[in-house]
Amino acid sequence: MISALITLVAAALLVVIDQGIKLWATASLAPVGSMPLIPGVVELRYFLNDGAAFSILGGKQGFLIVFTGLALAAILLYLLFKKPARRLEYIAWLLVLAGGIGNLVDRVLNQEVVDYINLLFMNFAVFNFADILVCTGIGLLCLSLVLEEVRSHKAKKAAGGDLPDGTV
Repeated sequence: MISALITLVAAALLVVIDQGIKLWATASLAPVGSMPLIPGVVELRYFLNDGAAFSILGGKQGFLIVFTGLALAAILLYLLFKKPARRLEYIAWLLVLAGGIGNLVDRVLNQEVVDYINLLFMNFAVFNFADILVCTGIGLLCLSLVLEEVRSHKAKKAAGGDLPDGTV
């Protein structure tokens, strides 16, 4: 019960932060378009994205809302009832959940997602805090999988289990 409450509060806090930044971006950046954050490196640029990452599926809000909603429901159920055994995996899924909800709120309320971080030193999509949460969560999930494989490999080796030829 306590872990479920912590999960919900943590996700809600991250969503509130995301939505607060987006409100600020709409109020402060929309009138001016952009402003430098670190000159020549990063600017804050108001951009409305009606698609998913890199504007793919632009204009397909119905599909994006349903698909994202179902995926986020599955993640929430997993976190509340299955409870990942490893803390890193739990944190990763929590970040994906919160970031996904943050962008889903925009899609449902505005039919577009507010983006505002623009990297000037490379050609990259404009993105937001929710996107950072999702990408960080996915990166941590990948790291968690790699660490689990390393642990499993070491355990098999220590137990004298058979490992394929050429494996260390």
